[in-house]
Amino acid sequence: MSTGLNRTSVKQTKPAIRSVGSAGFFSFFRFDSLVESIIVFRFVRYHHCYSIYDSEYQISFDLVFVVTNASIVTKSGKVLVSRQYVDMSRIVIEGLLAAFPKLVGLEKQHTYFETENVRYVYQPIEALFLLLVTTKQSNILQDLDTLRLLSKLVPEYCMSLDEEGIGRANFDLIHAFDEVISLGHKEDVTVAQVKQYCEMESHEEKLHKLVMQSKIDDTKDVMKRKANEIDKSKIEKTRGDKGGFSSRGSMGSGRLDSSFNDLNISQGGGGGYGSGTGFGMVSDFDPLTTKAKDRSRSSVTAPPKSSGMKLGKSGKNQLMESLKAEGEDIIEDVKPTGQTRAAVALPTDPFTLTVEEKLSVALRRDGGISSFDVQGTLSLQILNQEDGFVQVQIETGGNPEIRFNTHPNINRELFNSESILGLKRPDQPFPTGQGGGGVGLLRWRMQRADESMVPLTINCWPSVSGNETYVSIEYEASSTFDLTNVIISVPLPALRDAPIVKQCDGDWRYDSRNSVLEWSILLIDNSNRSGSMEFVVPPFDSSVFFPISVQFAATSTYSGLKVTGMIPLRGGSGGVTPKFVQRTQLIAQDYQVV
Repeated sequence: MSTGLNRTSVKQTKPAIRSVGSAGFFSFFRFDSLVESIIVFRFVRYHHCYSIYDSEYQISFDLVFVVTNASIVTKSGKVLVSRQYVDMSRIVIEGLLAAFPKLVGLEKQHTYFETENVRYVYQPIEALFLLLVTTKQSNILQDLDTLRLLSKLVPEYCMSLDEEGIGRANFDLIHAFDEVISLGHKEDVTVAQVKQYCEMESHEEKLHKLVMQSKIDDTKDVMKRKANEIDKSKIEKTRGDKGGFSSRGSMGSGRLDSSFNDLNISQGGGGGYGSGTGFGMVSDFDPLTTKAKDRSRSSVTAPPKSSGMKLGKSGKNQLMESLKAEGEDIIEDVKPTGQTRAAVALPTDPFTLTVEEKLSVALRRDGGISSFDVQGTLSLQILNQEDGFVQVQIETGGNPEIRFNTHPNINRELFNSESILGLKRPDQPFPTGQGGGGVGLLRWRMQRADESMVPLTINCWPSVSGNETYVSIEYEASSTFDLTNVIISVPLPALRDAPIVKQCDGDWRYDSRNSVLEWSILLIDNSNRSGSMEFVVPPFDSSVFFPISVQFAATSTYSGLKVTGMIPLRGGSGGVTPKFVQRTQLIAQDYQVV
């Protein structure tokens, strides 16, 4: 429907009249050829209907608008989004929207009502109202169709239909409303078309972005090539200055190829590489270290005792020290020795059983517990596949709040009656489980909102005094658990300098990059069941020091599960009980004070 211009009377004594309309408001003028001047028509407004007339030419126009306003308001009358399609003052808009909650009927889901001057067409969307303010002369069927289309658009742009969700997408909603309503009339569009129009995709923009990304990639490639050339020149220069014989008398020779990533070693005759008499090469590249950097290389066997050239060691140490001074956690690449290689070898015990519990706790800052969850597992790792024909005898702590669940392949009846974990088919062995932490046999869970079950409680007391904030943190540990590697992380606001620590039972470290103060205690046992730390920072609100995160480990568990023995199902062991190793640990997976 277009805006109607109803010409009521015309006196043909002067030149023709021109009328010009613009979005949101209308202006009309005529050009008098006799006096060569522009005469602006005088107009009067009657409740969203404009009547324009000229007494000299006896011409009048009646302009009738359809939708004058589209808004989203709360049930209390708070305006979240409002879009006007006529020239209306803010006072008039606020008056119309403020009167709506007093007139609406809450028992209806989709309706309208009229006042003396306007019509309200609305629809509830959860705790809000989608509202159209129209003139009484508008087509109610078309208004309902417009309202229905707008109600489909609102969820497309808002993640949540509440005040916060509407506030985040208010400009997107206004643009979408403008695609639906033009000059007070509904456009013939769909939801998909409105979304397409608002996205405003441009082929030229995409092409420009592709060109810019291509230039960036080319620049990165050039930078990598230049960096490799600089590194190669430095290495060649250092080798030329410090080349010679190794400490065992073997003459060092060799070369780095042009790619700088591959390590090629030529073995000579005699006693072989690294034997002390053979002709070989001494290199400071470690195959295990460089493997972590995704570089391809040849197979290398390092000599057990030889000292070769060490390139760039002082520069690397300076870089490490500077990063450590900024609060970074640096893990240095250490070349494995013979003892280290033996430590990471495969387990030598025939059976390794691991009891692990993961603890998730949320403590309230004012005392009490918000959530408590313990999830435990029992896993089995077998060294040889031939030893897999066994059953596991266990004992539980008898905690009635813990419910155990066996693996689907475990005989449930045997476990319930005799606390023995065995396969449903005894003729099949347990898998070795060498790929990870073993084969899961048993799971259990415990959920309880009792503060007495918590192994560690934290109290934080910030207090502002003048231009400083004094923060006192205390911990109190339960006598049931001995905790190791305890780290209490307190978030701090962005500070120029580290906080002033007045007192600390243990060690502390300030991470300036993440603005976190870490309080670490190596061991909490009967000698230090409680402790405290005090520090001073500039004045801040107490909420910035939360949530406090805690990490620790323990060798005791809530379930108290123990493995008492291994039962062989075949006579290969000669009647002797197989040897096994049990590892038990409790880990704080998600432990916070909120």
